Amino acid sequence: MNTFRTLHRSILVLFAVVVIAIVTLVHFSISKIVAEQSRAQQQSLSPAISLIVEQLLKPLHISEALGHSTELVDLMDGETIDQDAVFKTLDRLENEFGLSFFIASEADRKQYNSDGSIINLIEGEVSWYFKYKDYPIDAVADIGKWEDTHFYIDIKIHDEDGRFLGFFGVGKSLRSFIEVFDTYKQEYGYDFLFVDSEGDIMLSSDPSLIASYSEFTNLSELPWYASLPVTIQSEQALNNKLVTIDQKDFLIAEVKLNQFGWTVFLLSPLEDRQAEISQAFIFSVVTLLVVVFSLFLLIYNLLYYFRKDMQPDLVVRHSNRLPEKDNLQLIYKTLLAEHKSLSVMLLSVDEFSDIVDAHGRNAGDDILDKVVSYLAEHMRDQDILGRWSSAEFIILLPHTGPHVAFDMAQNLRHGIATLSPLQELPEIVITASIGISYTASPRAMHEVTAHAEDALYQAKRDGSNLVRMQLID
Repeated sequence: MNTFRTLHRSILVLFAVVVIAIVTLVHFSISKIVAEQSRAQQQSLSPAISLIVEQLLKPLHISEALGHSTELVDLMDGETIDQDAVFKTLDRLENEFGLSFFIASEADRKQYNSDGSIINLIEGEVSWYFKYKDYPIDAVADIGKWEDTHFYIDIKIHDEDGRFLGFFGVGKSLRSFIEVFDTYKQEYGYDFLFVDSEGDIMLSSDPSLIASYSEFTNLSELPWYASLPVTIQSEQALNNKLVTIDQKDFLIAEVKLNQFGWTVFLLSPLEDRQAEISQAFIFSVVTLLVVVFSLFLLIYNLLYYFRKDMQPDLVVRHSNRLPEKDNLQLIYKTLLAEHKSLSVMLLSVDEFSDIVDAHGRNAGDDILDKVVSYLAEHMRDQDILGRWSSAEFIILLPHTGPHVAFDMAQNLRHGIATLSPLQELPEIVITASIGISYTASPRAMHEVTAHAEDALYQAKRDGSNLVRMQLID
């Protein structure tokens, strides 16, 4: 009995361990996949952020820092401009930072470039100056110089009184951007789109999309963008959207460039990311299978061990393999010698012969198995259950007084009476009668069981489904 219950508990514990392990590993697998997705996303964004900082934000910060210098304000403040001093300063800045600089003076309406050229700022001919002069922001990004297209960052310059003096800025040839973008595309495999608030593509890793002679390509002109829902197009909400370009899937990530009012769309090939995530998923699944298989091997070996070790106890688990009277004699003597006292309980299934006559032997065996199963689950570890006759069972209760045994018998009787009926014979109500006797001295088993039998028959005579007790004088 003890071995059986130990096995039962061990299986429950192992089952719980298996469930917990599976849930934990599934959670780990999902976390691993999500982490891998995040890592892939981060891995794709990190070079893009580096490129944006190096190619756009660094020139912006340089121009903003220089735009606040007193040297520059002094050059631009006044009714006339010292052109030699301006060109000398611009040439020095170009050599120092490796960028093209310019000063657009409000005083004489001229633009001085670090390459030595001068452009007259005439309204109607040079649109950018007069367009951005009235802008509410102090830093503007623009594309211009169409004979050699440049990306410009224009910084407004004011004197101490807030009077507008003109623009100072930095320019980079788009050819340099195309070369950098191409290097990134070959190394990381993705494309860039720098788009303004109107949807015009300002910069791109695709040379065919870069503006030419003031003609900008708009996002709406791209076939893959036009295929997106109207709501997405109207909001330009493309982050984590999956698109198909030339029969290849791309995942879009977006980075806001609030300094310019632009959005950078990063088009990452899905095949590469799928391969990375698939590897993580396969690793997690293999780990899960190995752990589950190991746990089931443990369960199998545990069952094999108990099967070899528990043969004497297995006989008390099923009604057709309970110990018979001969074996019970030895068990009785052992228990009485060890515990000095015990109660004997004889239990008989009521109306068993009538049930067998009416419904057959199989129905009777099913009822006996149901009763034995209930008794085995509700007995104490030290109690012994055995077969007494065809429809009667004996329970040996070591070191248990008669009154305690009587209360236990009442509980067992009530539990049997409340058992669910057989599914195929719902009309049969299962009940049992119980007789009890007790000894605290070394008496023969037949002497104690005789009194228990008398008590059992008295319970039957009194109407069945009862407990009666007869003690030895």
